[in-house]
Amino acid sequence: MADIKELEEQIAKLPIGYITEKVINDKKYYCQQWKENGKSKSRYISEEEANTLKPQIEERKKLQKELKALKKTLPDPVSEETEEETPEPEFKMSALFGEALLKMAQTASQYERRDCFSKIQDFLKTPAADKVCLVFGLRRTGKTTLLKQLVLAMNEEEQKSAIYIKASTENTIEELNADLKLANKLKYKYVLIDEITLIEKFIDNAALLSDVYAVQGMKIVLSGTDSLGFWFAQNEELYDRAVTIHTTFVPFREYSRLLKIDDIDEYIRYGGTLKAGETNFEDTDANAFDASFRTDESTRRYIDTAIAQNIQHSLKCYDRGNHFRNLIDLYKKDELTNAINRIIEDMNQAFTVDVITRDFKSSDLGSAKDLLRREKDETKRTDFLDTFDASDVTKKLMEILKIRNKERQSIEIEEVHIQEITEYLKALDLLEIVYTENIPISNKKQERIIFTQSGMRFCQAQVLVYSLMQDEVFGSLTGELRDIITEKILEDVRGRMLEDIVFLETKRTYGTKRNVFKLKFASGEFDMVVQDKTKKQCEIFEIKHSKELFPAQYRHINDEEKISLTEAQFGKVVRKCVLYRGESQMLENGVEYKNVEEFLKGLK
Repeated sequence: MADIKELEEQIAKLPIGYITEKVINDKKYYCQQWKENGKSKSRYISEEEANTLKPQIEERKKLQKELKALKKTLPDPVSEETEEETPEPEFKMSALFGEALLKMAQTASQYERRDCFSKIQDFLKTPAADKVCLVFGLRRTGKTTLLKQLVLAMNEEEQKSAIYIKASTENTIEELNADLKLANKLKYKYVLIDEITLIEKFIDNAALLSDVYAVQGMKIVLSGTDSLGFWFAQNEELYDRAVTIHTTFVPFREYSRLLKIDDIDEYIRYGGTLKAGETNFEDTDANAFDASFRTDESTRRYIDTAIAQNIQHSLKCYDRGNHFRNLIDLYKKDELTNAINRIIEDMNQAFTVDVITRDFKSSDLGSAKDLLRREKDETKRTDFLDTFDASDVTKKLMEILKIRNKERQSIEIEEVHIQEITEYLKALDLLEIVYTENIPISNKKQERIIFTQSGMRFCQAQVLVYSLMQDEVFGSLTGELRDIITEKILEDVRGRMLEDIVFLETKRTYGTKRNVFKLKFASGEFDMVVQDKTKKQCEIFEIKHSKELFPAQYRHINDEEKISLTEAQFGKVVRKCVLYRGESQMLENGVEYKNVEEFLKGLK
């Protein structure tokens, strides 16, 4: 006993954890990492301190082994008459199997499955023995729930052969390898590894999973929030050896089915995640009031934690931190998170500015003008908008944006930074760049950025509109009048976003089977054209955020000259359709009115 006490005292005096080295831009950085009261801790240290701590940490590990061996020599406190039970296998990482796994999986039994679930099931049932399955996406898009549902869908024999491993930042690739070796020895066939991108050397060692274990018959499903880490692995170590399932994009039909919400305006406002506050779809953190895109601050926090940290962590872990490219200066100055947030915000601001300036430069505010002119209450009646200078609004917008950006900017963001971050945002499936066709046909195509998470865009657009309305340029208006103008602008923001949502979901549904594009003429445009090249025919659409029906809505798609020009380039027009929020019906002139929510839910 004295020996045990002595060893414990020696161990207590020695440093805990381990030392890691990172090479960033040819410079070495040292970090001590350890666990304290169940929480991960870390601190950066000098090379001199690292050299001092390393042998002390090794000595601690050596003494801990001696202590463990010594304790094994003590008499077993359990009565010899007690029947010996088979000891549970000792995994180095957090692992669940058997009854514990089923109990954990049962927490997902109340939820419906995402559309991609069948693809993961197909992977588990295919005989191919050289691939792994990657399930990745941003936070609150159902990844862990999918893994639980996989277990629930297995038969009894399959469940006995399944193991769930949860990775953390403290785990190493060596520990993962040891656990997979043990799982293979114990005949576990279905291996579900959650948050694997938290393991620092995963990206550079991912081939271990396909080349060593998958080829032996293991069906390995990897899940993680760091989508960019998976993207790197998919293009490097796991090239041609991975089946990829991306969860970031939640289309309206899934949003509606999973959350029982059929309102397209609700999707415009909060779409993008399996919405917090409506359902506890994946974890308790998602229940926080500010977890959705409810406020400017909560949206920025989501961008920081779910997107910026995703990119930063993946770059830090990929190629030993040597792949930051032109972003290295931002990273070293701790400005990369701010830069990513700014670039996303700038994209959404550009979208909003375009809507607002179009409103004030055209007759789009006509209805608001009429309302204000005919208002019965004299205190509200005004011809303010008739005499309002549109250039003042545009100028004010630019001033507001300049002030907002200056407050947050401590370092210059260059064009090359924007290009590289945009590339990574596309890899995260956060945005898609689409183009507009023109008649006459031209090689120059107008670029358009569509966000897959609509709630993020709407929230930031709304903040900008509110900022404009509080400016002194609108100071002569009462609060009620400002509210009328604000709501008209936000209605047009919803209209533009509805166009983007319909376009994106239609394009992704058809993939390469159909050509989906916006078509512009010398005057006017078709909001969407769906071309079937094989049949040499197309469908033309107008998209309106309205519940009302009136002839001006279909004037372009019923224009014989535009139809003739379209048919000459893209094939016979077989459908003329207005997508709107009213009831579906067919007009006598052949124009179809289709409820937009029905249309989106019908896309398969």
